[in-house]
Amino acid sequence: MSISRALISVSDKAGLEDFAKGLNKHNIEILSTGGTAKFIAELGIPVTEVSDFTGFPELFDGRVKTLHPKIHGGLLHRRDIDEHVEQAKKNGILPIDLVVVNLYPFEETVAKEGVTRSEAIEQIDIGGPSMLRSAAKNHDAVTVVVDPDDYQVVLNELDEHDGKTTLKNRERLAIKVFQRTAAYDAAIASHLNNIQETESSFSISLPLSQELRYGENPHQEASLFGNFADYFKQLQGKGLSYTNVIDIGGAAELILEFRRPAVAILKHTNPCGVGADENDLRAAWEKAFETDRQAPFGGVIVCNRPLGIGLARVISEIFTDVIIAPEFETDARALLQKKKNLRLIQMNEAFKDTLDDPIIRSAPGGLLVMDHDKKALGLDDIEQKVVTQRPPTAEEIEAMRFGWRVVKHVKSNAIVFASSDRTLAIGAGQMSRVDSCRLATWKAEQAGLSLKGSVVASDAMFPFPDGLVNALEAGATAAIQPGGSIRDEEVIKAANEHDAAMVFTGHRHFLH
Repeated sequence: MSISRALISVSDKAGLEDFAKGLNKHNIEILSTGGTAKFIAELGIPVTEVSDFTGFPELFDGRVKTLHPKIHGGLLHRRDIDEHVEQAKKNGILPIDLVVVNLYPFEETVAKEGVTRSEAIEQIDIGGPSMLRSAAKNHDAVTVVVDPDDYQVVLNELDEHDGKTTLKNRERLAIKVFQRTAAYDAAIASHLNNIQETESSFSISLPLSQELRYGENPHQEASLFGNFADYFKQLQGKGLSYTNVIDIGGAAELILEFRRPAVAILKHTNPCGVGADENDLRAAWEKAFETDRQAPFGGVIVCNRPLGIGLARVISEIFTDVIIAPEFETDARALLQKKKNLRLIQMNEAFKDTLDDPIIRSAPGGLLVMDHDKKALGLDDIEQKVVTQRPPTAEEIEAMRFGWRVVKHVKSNAIVFASSDRTLAIGAGQMSRVDSCRLATWKAEQAGLSLKGSVVASDAMFPFPDGLVNALEAGATAAIQPGGSIRDEEVIKAANEHDAAMVFTGHRHFLH
């Protein structure tokens, strides 16, 4: 369709100068509002104020300016229906063939600390989405642009098609409009729902990030939506699958628990081993790997420091699916790139900010929405939470802190035997807690690791003494758990009988 008249109203002026000049080159009449009209006029380009075009002034501090039949009639009337064309002429409605709008910066406004409710409300755009939707609905005849990245695309089509745009491109641009307005409305609803604490519906709209290789299994299709690529950059390797994405997220959350140089190895989101060291990432790796030398095959490795050549040489000796680090040193990356299928993922520090976002999971007929379990709770004033006759030693307290940070990332029922800087044995996902204890003890035996003097961490309460007793008989001398069982006194008694120290955190960390 030929473009003879355009309406431009944008809050973001990026790229507008070249775009307006391109439209002027094609002798396209430009209508505009407020600051946009002033910007275009200062370029020396003829521009008509919308209020002059409609014969109706802007009202209420600009709240009403484009909500007018001459605007929406010019966008919505069908050019291929004679009755529409006659009605337009009879009512003095001229066709508007191109709409360029980007919306008031609502999302940016509410992201600022301390923004008030009235400030947020004033950034809810009304006229912009209305024009966008009118134009997008009539995209058979109207070109609509909501993204400055599409300015050059439109100009190229005007150059190539003698002042016209193609239906294929108009369809693509219309779809982007509905995606953008849906996301905009969802952001508004979410913010208002949060600040007013009302019960309401939950909505979400996210752009497609990438098509994944497959889902949990090769016969299942899967897609990734949102801005995953802002936080994780794939440097090499095969495309990601559904399980890779979940593993990457779980591994990143785990490694954020530690300030010291740390390495974790995971399989199916469960930690196989975690190690930390004051200075040496390679030493941290050895501690993590010794926990379980079999399970990491085909797993995920994550570290919280740049990965250097020393650690890269060791890792390259075992089959690994994904390696995650904040940075890969040049020689380490060169070595690891020899394994073409190995996925190297660079983790952006800003990932930690996503822990303020809710967890969303599908449910029969809908969605489950939940806050992130961001912090290992109950470690403050740990010395005041001792429930046994013997208090823990300073070394046991440090081991408690380490084990507690790991156990919250293990699928429940979860048991972790730990020292102050490493895991020694992990039991995950069993139907009873005592079975998780037995599994962890067996894994330690298989690895040739002694649990003597270790601390056992349990993600939820010991409902009976048997799980704790199993751990103590395996060599643990102290335990950290939430408490809260009706048999807590029996469990405490068992700890005292074994001269063990025990802390009740008062907080559970289930992970399903």
